[in-house]
Amino acid sequence: MPSLDRAALGARLTDLFRSQVTEGKWPLGSKIPTEPELVEWSGAGRNSVREAIGSLVQAGILSREQGRGTFVVSTSDLRSSVSRRVAGTSRRDSLELRLALDAASARIAAARRTSDDASRLAALLEERRAAWTGGDVHERVRADSALHRAVVAATHNALLEDVYEGLIDVFEEVQLHDVAGETDDLAQLHTDLVDAIVGGDPERAAATMSKLLEPLINESGLGTS
Repeated sequence: MPSLDRAALGARLTDLFRSQVTEGKWPLGSKIPTEPELVEWSGAGRNSVREAIGSLVQAGILSREQGRGTFVVSTSDLRSSVSRRVAGTSRRDSLELRLALDAASARIAAARRTSDDASRLAALLEERRAAWTGGDVHERVRADSALHRAVVAATHNALLEDVYEGLIDVFEEVQLHDVAGETDDLAQLHTDLVDAIVGGDPERAAATMSKLLEPLINESGLGTS
């Protein structure tokens, strides 16, 4: 039954190309090999290669750019689908989702963090403090996000990391106007957060994360975008 054989080949080829992304061989933002190169590398026919790449484009993992090639834009189907679903939602909804994920992550991280996690959190806390000595709001957002992402990484929960990474662009866009002030009013709370996680206190870690985000949600108000 040739049609089934072709379908099976297409599925295997799609999985092969997806693994190149998930294993970091085709990093996020990189240009993947050309179609002739993939034909030679995989030993599959041109049509099969084209269909497999098309499947990953449709899944949101790859993106074709006219005249430039095909690029990796996400490292999993989950990240890309979550990001598409949340884009364009209200500021309040985005912050409430972030609170749910961040508070849960802080609680889990406090129970599971390793010594390497603790060192990384301390270093990123210092980077966050340094970011507020300059006026670049994008650097402030980057430094703040790096710390929060490290909290999620310290959970050692790959699924939670995938979901969070799929949302990070939305979270950062919402956050831009929150970091524009000259002073860092949340510096002490971020210090308390890291102390709670490093100290292995899950309840304090989650409560501190709530103190960080709940005021922003309240400021957003109902129906505010």
